[in-house]
Order: sequence, then C-alpha cells, then structure tokens
Amino acid sequence: MPVSLKKGQKVSLTKGNPGLSKVIVGLGWDVNQFDTGGDFDLDAAAFLLSDTGKITKSEDFVFYGNLQHPSGSVQHMGDNLTGEGDGDDEQIRIELSKVPENLTKIAFTVTIYEPEQRRQNFGQVNNAFIRIYNEETGEELLRYDLGEDFSIETAVVFGELYKNNGEWKFNAIGSGYQGGLAALCQNFGVDVE
Repeated sequence: MPVSLKKGQKVSLTKGNPGLSKVIVGLGWDVNQFDTGGDFDLDAAAFLLSDTGKITKSEDFVFYGNLQHPSGSVQHMGDNLTGEGDGDDEQIRIELSKVPENLTKIAFTVTIYEPEQRRQNFGQVNNAFIRIYNEETGEELLRYDLGEDFSIETAVVFGELYKNNGEWKFNAIGSGYQGGLAALCQNFGVDVE
C-alpha cells in the first residue's frame, strides 16, 4: 500500500525497500477545459542539485530539451503535449545507484508552456499529483496529491528526492512560482538564454 503524503511530509524511500534502485516518478494533472479553451501543455522536469541547492552544470537539468542526464541516472520519458487521459501524464525514470555522488537532491517540477501567451496558470489545473513506483515490481511506493489551490502560479515544485545518511528520502513540497520555467531555472542556477 503506497504512502499518501501531505505537503511538507518526508518519507524514506529506500529504508523499507532494501535493494530499491530503479524508480519511476509519475506526474499527472487534469485541466479545467472551460477556462481558456486553449490547449494546455504542462512540462515535467528534474533538477539534479548539489548541497548548495543549485545544479553544477547545464546537463543537470533534465526536461523535454535534454531527455537524459549524462550519468544515465535520470531519464525523461517524453513530452506529453495535451495531458489527455488518466494516470501519469509524464514520467521520469531514476536509477538511484547511478546518481553522481555530488548530486544530493532531485527536484521534480511542472511548468506551463507559454503561460503568458496562453493566459494560463495552475489555478486552471486540477488533480495534480506526483507518485513514485518501483520500476521492477510496478508497486506504488508513495503519492502526493497537490490539493492546494494555486491561482496565479505558472510553475510548481511538486517534490524532491534527497540523499540522507545513505538513504533516499522524498519530501512533498508543493510550492508554486510565478514566472514559469524561467523562474525555476533562476532558482536552481540554470542559465536561461
């Protein structure tokens, strides 16, 4: 039975699951169709961070424009342009044992593509969630439903995996940002063109 988390809650992923090495992070959402009439394109991304809370090189930012980290530890499974259907809208595959030693956190974010032009924000998004499951068994390990009502935010940090005393833990964050992907990139030390 998966652990259902609330905002700010932390849970160990590896303690109760010895030998866990390959996980899939699934991110999903629904859109209020009546709001803009336009298509929503939400994009999941992973920022691999050092203890400073920043990336160490541009390849530490894994997203639709860079689908795989050079270490092979993090792989974005592809961009979903509509968010149609049930279940995960986008997935990010993590091989915990391959994450470089100097990278101690992986932050998972979702941003709205071209939010200003499309006049869209997370106030128009429902049922957003992040879940982590064991790739080898399919067992869901944890889930965090972002019940918060965001209004003007165009980017959200859903949660993060982090290393602590040799264990991988998950922190349910659920914090929103204005300024979309550019604001997140600035926060995590990615140079934006």
